Amino acid sequence: MEKLNGESMDIVAENIEKLKEIFPDVFSEGKVDFDALEATLGKYVETREERYSFTWNGKAQARRIAQTPSTATLRPRPEESKDWDTTGNLYIEGDNLEVLKLLQKSYHKKVKMIYIDPPYNTGKDFVYKDNFRDNLKNYLEVTGQLDGEGNKLSTNSDTSGRYHSDWLNMMYPRLKLARNLLRDDGVIFISIDDNEVSNLRKLCDEIFGEGNFYASFVWQRRSGSMDSTDGTSTDHEYVLCYGKKKDRLKGLKRTFEKYKNPDNDPRGPWIADNLSAGKAGGDVYYEITDPETGNTFLPPKGRYWPYSPTTMKEKILEKRIIFPKEKPGRPMLKRFQNEAMSDYLPVSSLMRNFTEKSLPSNVLTSALNTRGTSEVQTLFQNKVFTFPKSIILLESLMSQVIERLDSDIVFDFFSGSATTAHAVMDLNSKDGGNRKFVMVQLPEAVDDNSESYKAGYPNICEIGKERIRRAGELIKKESGREDLDIGFKVLKLDSSNIKEWDATTANLEQSLFDAIDNIKEDRTTDDLLYEILLKYGLDLTLPIEELELCGKKVYVIAFGSLVICLDDAITLDTVEEIAKLKEEYQADDLMRVVFRDNSFQDAEVKTNAIQILKQYGVDDVKSV
Repeated sequence: MEKLNGESMDIVAENIEKLKEIFPDVFSEGKVDFDALEATLGKYVETREERYSFTWNGKAQARRIAQTPSTATLRPRPEESKDWDTTGNLYIEGDNLEVLKLLQKSYHKKVKMIYIDPPYNTGKDFVYKDNFRDNLKNYLEVTGQLDGEGNKLSTNSDTSGRYHSDWLNMMYPRLKLARNLLRDDGVIFISIDDNEVSNLRKLCDEIFGEGNFYASFVWQRRSGSMDSTDGTSTDHEYVLCYGKKKDRLKGLKRTFEKYKNPDNDPRGPWIADNLSAGKAGGDVYYEITDPETGNTFLPPKGRYWPYSPTTMKEKILEKRIIFPKEKPGRPMLKRFQNEAMSDYLPVSSLMRNFTEKSLPSNVLTSALNTRGTSEVQTLFQNKVFTFPKSIILLESLMSQVIERLDSDIVFDFFSGSATTAHAVMDLNSKDGGNRKFVMVQLPEAVDDNSESYKAGYPNICEIGKERIRRAGELIKKESGREDLDIGFKVLKLDSSNIKEWDATTANLEQSLFDAIDNIKEDRTTDDLLYEILLKYGLDLTLPIEELELCGKKVYVIAFGSLVICLDDAITLDTVEEIAKLKEEYQADDLMRVVFRDNSFQDAEVKTNAIQILKQYGVDDVKSV
């Protein structure tokens, strides 16, 4: 019986298979023949020694880190979750580099939008301490799950010779892995300030492709000037936007709430729009006459009619011009809803302090940092998080890219106080959507003297989870939407549930014992269940049904696509009942079955189990 592979998706192997599909002739005995590849690519191969390139100290290792599979897992925490059995949202605690590797199968090409607000390179502690040999071990030390003196952050002083390199080495593998998760029509937004915006632009040009750059939004983060040692006050930041395969941002949805039909016009709802224009264009300054009252009108001083006299007469005959009942009113144009060029309005790349006049009614009024701080303080009655982004900024970005309300996933792997999750729930409540979120955050400890620590939140993850709970309940209450998904499943990064066989260990007797019982003692069946879901690349929010067959617990995932039995002393009767599930769930295309390696009653049952399952058309049988 084949053992289930304990590693995350091997990205290098995937890339090689893709290359084989496109250029099978460049492979010789399983290796790439680079001479043949150059010949195939012809004039597109660069052979000169000097060429344009963006490089830095450590880039090669950063690339290797992105391609190194992870042997970690995500352990479920139902007791810290909300609506565990029904929610489609995820909150994952852990180093986002390892988590991104683990999600490569389950969320490959499934994410519609990514938003991240990564640590800015300000000359202070910020750099995630990635360990090329064992990043997971480093993470476990940092979070106190292993003995050691590992620190999450390493000092990145602005006097360091690797000041920019350290930041780029942190960002490169994460963005490289994140791109794999985007759908072909997916979009990523990245908040950044002046310190690294130029380098981030070059980095994203390389990872996402220069042709997939949409815009660099300039975001006004505060309304007033602040003192500065260099004589300038920086009141803005940037949001870089790239697409997986560039199409277009759809802009913000127009609001048609003002379109009415008080006169039952057969042409449909309309609004009274401005008739005059601000620039002359031919014979456009003349009197027009109301055919009912005989009153005459000229354009306001300094303005003109937008039509020639002939066209204006046609508009009047078509009753497209609304005349005032008496002077000094002015004529207005009847503009119909069905004449709108698009359901969406383009958004300026200069994102100012938003007002009701500049944005549709489904977007609120301010995206300043002070608004973000106020949103958190309102929920907690305390300043538990400094400088969070406003949900209004996130909602304005989401509104430009998300159309399929029932299936879109919004992903944030530097989630901080969980502003993105808050914004997803809030926007869903406004437009009837059902978007889902996936949040990833390192459980970074807060200062013992901080307000958040005093309030009972020892790390950033505890703040984020509590914010989602409080914001969700408030949004649901105010919107009255009972079907609104305000829950989330909590999963935590950890080492694999399966012991590693090590024949070189000094304690050979213990290793032999571990090979017999290969599941770690402190792990539960649910822990192992979710590791299997990860290795098979299944959505971690899929419905899981529990059955009892011949006294053994059996899990049926995604309506029969995967069946898992992790109980002991399994008999052939149990195996046959499992095999019958294929017909019961009508899993004609594929049903996969997983057992524990030592769960069978004896070796004979284990051997015959494969044959019985094959008789029922189940060929994919593995053990852990």
